[in-house]
Amino acid sequence: MAEDLNARVLELVRKIAEAMGLSLEASITETGDGLRVDLEGESGELLLRRKGEALQAVQHLVNAAFRHQLAENKRIAVDCMGFRRDKEAELRQMVRFLAERATKTGQEQTLGPLNPYDRRVVHLAVAKEGTVTSESIGDAFMKTVIIAPKKS
Repeated sequence: MAEDLNARVLELVRKIAEAMGLSLEASITETGDGLRVDLEGESGELLLRRKGEALQAVQHLVNAAFRHQLAENKRIAVDCMGFRRDKEAELRQMVRFLAERATKTGQEQTLGPLNPYDRRVVHLAVAKEGTVTSESIGDAFMKTVIIAPKKS
Protein backbone atom coordinates (compact mmCIF):
# COMPACT_ATOMS: atom_id res chain seq x y z
CA MET A 1 0.00 0.00 0.00
CA ALA A 2 2.75 2.45 0.99
CA GLU A 3 4.75 1.78 -2.18
CA ASP A 4 1.60 2.29 -4.28
CA LEU A 5 0.92 5.62 -2.53
CA ASN A 6 4.54 6.70 -3.03
CA ALA A 7 4.31 5.89 -6.75
CA ARG A 8 1.04 7.82 -7.12
CA VAL A 9 2.45 10.85 -5.28
CA LEU A 10 5.55 10.84 -7.48
CA GLU A 11 3.41 10.50 -10.60
CA LEU A 12 1.26 13.50 -9.65
CA VAL A 13 4.31 15.65 -8.85
CA ARG A 14 5.88 14.71 -12.18
CA LYS A 15 2.66 15.57 -14.04
CA ILE A 16 2.40 18.94 -12.29
CA ALA A 17 6.03 19.76 -13.13
CA GLU A 18 5.48 18.69 -16.74
CA ALA A 19 2.32 20.81 -17.01
CA MET A 20 4.34 23.78 -15.74
CA GLY A 21 6.96 23.13 -18.41
CA LEU A 22 9.62 22.18 -15.86
CA SER A 23 12.23 19.50 -16.35
CA LEU A 24 12.79 18.08 -12.87
CA GLU A 25 13.84 14.79 -11.33
CA ALA A 26 11.66 13.66 -8.41
CA SER A 27 12.46 11.26 -5.59
CA ILE A 28 10.47 10.33 -2.50
CA THR A 29 11.42 9.29 1.02
CA GLU A 30 9.36 8.36 4.06
CA THR A 31 9.89 10.50 7.16
CA GLY A 32 8.42 10.55 10.66
CA ASP A 33 6.03 13.29 9.50
CA GLY A 34 4.90 11.51 6.33
CA LEU A 35 6.43 11.70 2.86
CA ARG A 36 9.07 14.02 1.44
CA VAL A 37 9.32 14.62 -2.30
CA ASP A 38 12.62 16.12 -3.43
CA LEU A 39 12.84 17.86 -6.80
CA GLU A 40 16.13 18.59 -8.55
CA GLY A 41 16.95 20.23 -11.85
CA GLU A 42 17.86 23.52 -13.45
CA SER A 43 14.26 24.60 -14.00
CA GLY A 44 13.64 24.22 -10.27
CA GLU A 45 14.60 27.86 -9.83
CA LEU A 46 11.20 28.75 -11.28
CA LEU A 47 9.47 27.05 -8.33
CA LEU A 48 11.56 29.06 -5.88
CA ARG A 49 10.78 32.54 -7.15
CA ARG A 50 8.79 34.87 -4.91
CA LYS A 51 9.82 33.05 -1.72
CA GLY A 52 8.82 29.66 -3.09
CA GLU A 53 5.16 30.45 -3.75
CA ALA A 54 4.96 27.99 -6.67
CA LEU A 55 6.61 25.28 -4.57
CA GLN A 56 4.07 25.95 -1.81
CA ALA A 57 1.27 25.66 -4.37
CA VAL A 58 2.58 22.31 -5.62
CA GLN A 59 2.79 21.03 -2.05
CA HIS A 60 -0.77 22.22 -1.36
CA LEU A 61 -2.10 20.43 -4.47
CA VAL A 62 -0.32 17.20 -3.60
CA ASN A 63 -1.55 17.25 0.00
CA ALA A 64 -5.11 18.00 -1.12
CA ALA A 65 -5.02 15.13 -3.62
CA PHE A 66 -3.80 12.56 -1.06
CA ARG A 67 -5.30 13.93 2.16
CA HIS A 68 -7.56 10.91 2.66
CA GLN A 69 -4.88 8.32 1.89
CA LEU A 70 -2.46 9.61 4.55
CA ALA A 71 -2.56 8.60 8.19
CA GLU A 72 -3.72 11.28 10.60
CA ASN A 73 -1.05 13.90 11.38
CA LYS A 74 0.97 12.86 8.31
CA ARG A 75 1.84 15.31 5.54
CA ILE A 76 3.58 15.38 2.22
CA ALA A 77 6.43 17.87 2.02
CA VAL A 78 7.59 18.92 -1.44
CA ASP A 79 11.08 20.39 -1.59
CA CYS A 80 13.08 21.73 -4.50
CA MET A 81 16.87 21.98 -4.49
CA GLY A 82 16.94 21.98 -0.66
CA PHE A 83 14.91 25.22 -0.41
CA ARG A 84 12.41 23.92 2.15
CA ARG A 85 15.05 21.96 4.09
CA ASP A 86 17.15 25.13 4.46
CA LYS A 87 14.12 27.20 5.45
CA GLU A 88 13.13 24.61 8.08
CA ALA A 89 16.64 24.73 9.55
CA GLU A 90 16.46 28.53 9.62
CA LEU A 91 13.08 28.42 11.40
CA ARG A 92 14.38 25.94 13.99
CA GLN A 93 17.39 28.16 14.64
CA MET A 94 15.09 31.18 15.03
CA VAL A 95 12.94 29.23 17.50
CA ARG A 96 16.02 28.41 19.61
CA PHE A 97 16.99 32.10 19.63
CA LEU A 98 13.47 33.35 20.48
CA ALA A 99 12.98 30.63 23.12
CA GLU A 100 16.19 31.67 24.82
CA ARG A 101 15.18 35.35 24.69
CA ALA A 102 11.66 34.60 26.00
CA THR A 103 13.11 32.57 28.88
CA LYS A 104 15.67 35.26 29.80
CA THR A 105 13.34 38.26 29.54
CA GLY A 106 10.07 36.61 30.54
CA GLN A 107 8.40 38.33 27.57
CA GLU A 108 6.52 36.83 24.63
CA GLN A 109 8.33 36.77 21.29
CA THR A 110 6.58 36.84 17.91
CA LEU A 111 7.46 35.10 14.68
CA GLY A 112 5.67 35.48 11.38
CA PRO A 113 3.39 35.80 9.60
CA LEU A 114 3.85 32.16 8.58
CA ASN A 115 1.98 29.73 6.34
CA PRO A 116 0.54 26.52 7.89
CA TYR A 117 3.54 24.36 6.96
CA ASP A 118 6.04 26.79 8.49
CA ARG A 119 3.88 27.18 11.62
CA ARG A 120 3.91 23.41 12.06
CA VAL A 121 7.72 23.40 11.88
CA VAL A 122 7.83 26.17 14.51
CA HIS A 123 5.36 24.48 16.87
CA LEU A 124 7.27 21.18 16.68
CA ALA A 125 10.57 22.97 17.35
CA VAL A 126 9.03 24.83 20.32
CA ALA A 127 7.76 21.53 21.74
CA LYS A 128 11.32 20.18 21.69
CA GLU A 129 12.66 23.24 23.54
CA GLY A 130 10.69 22.45 26.69
CA THR A 131 11.08 25.90 28.29
CA VAL A 132 8.53 27.75 26.14
CA THR A 133 5.07 27.36 24.63
CA SER A 134 3.70 28.50 21.28
CA GLU A 135 0.38 29.68 19.97
CA SER A 136 -0.78 30.75 16.51
CA ILE A 137 -2.80 33.95 16.36
CA GLY A 138 -4.72 35.49 13.52
CA ASP A 139 -7.68 34.49 11.42
CA ALA A 140 -6.13 34.39 7.96
CA PHE A 141 -4.07 31.84 6.06
CA MET A 142 -0.87 33.51 7.25
CA LYS A 143 -0.69 33.66 11.05
CA THR A 144 1.77 34.89 13.65
CA VAL A 145 3.25 32.51 16.23
CA ILE A 146 3.70 33.73 19.80
CA ILE A 147 6.50 32.05 21.74
CA ALA A 148 6.14 32.54 25.50
CA PRO A 149 7.98 31.23 28.55
CA LYS A 150 6.25 28.36 30.31
CA LYS A 151 4.42 29.41 33.44
CA SER A 152 5.73 27.79 36.61
